[in-house]
Amino acid sequence: MSEKIVGTHDGVGSQGAVRTAASRLLSTTDIWSDAPSPPPAPESLPVLPPASHPDPIAQAPVTVEVVATTAPVPRAQLHAGQWPPRKLSLALQGGGTFAAFTWGVLERLLEEPIEIDSISGASAGAINALLLASGLAEGGREAARARLSRFWLRLMHEASFRSLMLVGGFSPAGSSVAFGPTLRSGQFDPFDLDPLRQALSRDINFAALLNPECPKLLIAATRIRDGQQQIFRNDAITADVALASTCPPLVHCAVEIEGEAYWDGGFGGNPPLLRLAQKTSTSDVLLVQVTPARDSYVPITLAAIDRRLDQIAANAALNAEMAAIAWAQAHAAPSLRLTRIAAEDSVDGLAQRSSTDLGRGFIRLLHRSGRAAAERWLGQDAKVGAPLSEPAQSLVASEPALT
Repeated sequence: MSEKIVGTHDGVGSQGAVRTAASRLLSTTDIWSDAPSPPPAPESLPVLPPASHPDPIAQAPVTVEVVATTAPVPRAQLHAGQWPPRKLSLALQGGGTFAAFTWGVLERLLEEPIEIDSISGASAGAINALLLASGLAEGGREAARARLSRFWLRLMHEASFRSLMLVGGFSPAGSSVAFGPTLRSGQFDPFDLDPLRQALSRDINFAALLNPECPKLLIAATRIRDGQQQIFRNDAITADVALASTCPPLVHCAVEIEGEAYWDGGFGGNPPLLRLAQKTSTSDVLLVQVTPARDSYVPITLAAIDRRLDQIAANAALNAEMAAIAWAQAHAAPSLRLTRIAAEDSVDGLAQRSSTDLGRGFIRLLHRSGRAAAERWLGQDAKVGAPLSEPAQSLVASEPALT
């Protein structure tokens, strides 16, 4: 998969740390191309401190470790480094209002002294990424927490179709019946983008994304012309980029940026994971996956079939990128610790719920579940000998509406 990266943000200071050996090796490899990869430039890799045995670590086998919260992995199989990590990169999946789960995860992480290095996101995951990054750049962890809370609380209380436009998550079959013929004509858009652009600008300070202290951002949109993923970096991100990343093609017209038309970024990578692994300067990456991958029911109604197809499509690119990172293991990539928090492990029956549900009780449930899941993630190495990952506990998917 070819990819054009727009904008750069490789500053100094806390964001100018030397890229890891894993990042350098991955960046020389295009696993989506049939052409042979160019050989890496001659470069001396950093030598890690020796382990208890006399053999140098550089000669030992290396691994890329993918750890899901539902698959217990003994601590001995992972890094001997500090847990929880003090520096972390985030991959935030989009999925309509399911991304309120990510709000809860981020809120809990912001209560810890964890430095955020890089953040990738698509669709609603891009909105969460931008809220987090702009808040951190402006006023640190507390400002980021306030921005996330303000956005999601407003979304709940407005509970309008325009609110849903800010986070995507539309079902293609349902929306095409109601809006498709009109919008495909390109002559009429009943949901003007200007109010949406203003709403995003109200909650996200795009100028703050240029701050050298701001985390590095990788926001995905899908180029309509060739169907390829395009990544926007900090100095290229505007309200239009945010709208493009969340643009449901059967609900409103494509978003044009510098003569190029874009749709929702979730089609090409939800979220961009391999590119994040290439660009991060830390070995710890946390994936927050909100779209259910599993469903024990075989759908038979049109709405249920459509919903399940959406879920499968949303995770298809992510599964491919996770496989690509695992592929790097066989090519001697230095160790990369990839962990995952999945919403479906915390909310019963999530696969049967709609990602356009703006019910206050449902969003509050997702938020609370995200906080609880992050708490488990942070504490999974709390005692010596405990599994690094433990099965998440299901929560009851009901809650009274807010008053």
